[in-house]
Amino acid sequence: MKVIREQYLRQLWSKRHNGLVKIITGVRRCGKSYLLGTLFRERLLAEGVDSQHVIEVPLDRKVNIPLRNAIALGEHIAERLVHDGRWNYVFIDEVQLARKVLPKGVDLSRLAPEDREAAYITFYDTLNELRQIEKVDVYVTGSNSRMLSKDIDTNFADRGCQIRVHPFSFAEYCQALDPSDKTSAFADYLIWGGMPLAVAEADDRERAKYLKGLFKEVYEHDIVERHRLREENILSPLIDVIASATGSLSNPHRLVNALGSAMKVKTNDHTVKAYLEYLKDAFLFSEAKRWDVKGKSYFDFPVKYYAEDPGLRNARLDFRDVEPSHMMENVIYNELIRRGCQVDVGVVPIVAVNKKGMQELQFHEIDFVVNRAPGKLYIQSAWRMPTDEKREQELLPLRRSGDFFSRIVVTEGVRPPMKDDAGIVHVGVIPFLLDESILDTALETSR
Repeated sequence: MKVIREQYLRQLWSKRHNGLVKIITGVRRCGKSYLLGTLFRERLLAEGVDSQHVIEVPLDRKVNIPLRNAIALGEHIAERLVHDGRWNYVFIDEVQLARKVLPKGVDLSRLAPEDREAAYITFYDTLNELRQIEKVDVYVTGSNSRMLSKDIDTNFADRGCQIRVHPFSFAEYCQALDPSDKTSAFADYLIWGGMPLAVAEADDRERAKYLKGLFKEVYEHDIVERHRLREENILSPLIDVIASATGSLSNPHRLVNALGSAMKVKTNDHTVKAYLEYLKDAFLFSEAKRWDVKGKSYFDFPVKYYAEDPGLRNARLDFRDVEPSHMMENVIYNELIRRGCQVDVGVVPIVAVNKKGMQELQFHEIDFVVNRAPGKLYIQSAWRMPTDEKREQELLPLRRSGDFFSRIVVTEGVRPPMKDDAGIVHVGVIPFLLDESILDTALETSR
């Protein structure tokens, strides 16, 4: 199984020779190392780069244990550089394994306590030194235990740029398996998701075991280690609650109540809020804020949380709650993020007459307010609209948004895009996910 992850290759290619460290980030086991060490390397060689000019240091291999030292790592790479006027490409996999080192001759006791940490040489120092060497282009991958978004922002500042990698999209899933029946393939994708090794595994039991193990043995372990959590008993049930409420409105206080009532776990808003940040920073869940479409402002709470991968989410819940409508919404959200969009949840206030004949202000939801310069549009995810009432419920906020941005309703199946009398595009989820021009065209005409 070989999937050419063209989107990420284009990003890497466009950032060559820009003087910055290219930092490949994403949830663990989503294919970062393969992207860099196999796909990007092949692309370089195909374009005429000599293999001697590609210097690879996979720090997770036993043979490279001596290089898990920030100074030794830099010296090793410097010795392998070819100085012939052509570019050298340095790939360091799992760079966070390079521990900080105190240079010889430095006596910490002679330094003020506040200056002692700065005396160490870290892998950030090594990378910064390498990128300043003429004709050296540096690329790294790192695990979420020690290379999170906040670390990159803090330690690289303007010296690095991120390439965010996700699990396989549905299009990549189809590229990997070449299914004859896309409808059946999509049903499987909603269950198993796009983690590369899970897609490659043919046995469902082994696939489920692998996905469950990732959460318990890798992701939870990373977060506990990274943040030195004392209240580990809160993290696991919190993950379960968020996974169960995928795509539903929530806030820290509601989660505290859910933990207390359903799982008898006592905690507080402050702790839950901190743990939510840890989960987002590890790329396991994303947060979509609510946007007042008419008032042009954000609500503080509640927000929605979406899982990075449907298979991981379902495995976490032991595949007990695989609701197609919710999972489709999650997949559409992930696809929009993958395509470089900013995604919010839209809220449209509408004055209506209630059952008592009184006027009242009602708030109707647009699933996704999508921004990608220079365009903006609205997307409604509606698995099915079997009745007039359901159809009106889904279309009303789109019709009453008060502006003229493009509007799309995504439903199950393979229906090609078609506009209704109100100018709303209706399209099946499968062509929407497989044909990027549908979104691109809508954004282009929605400036």
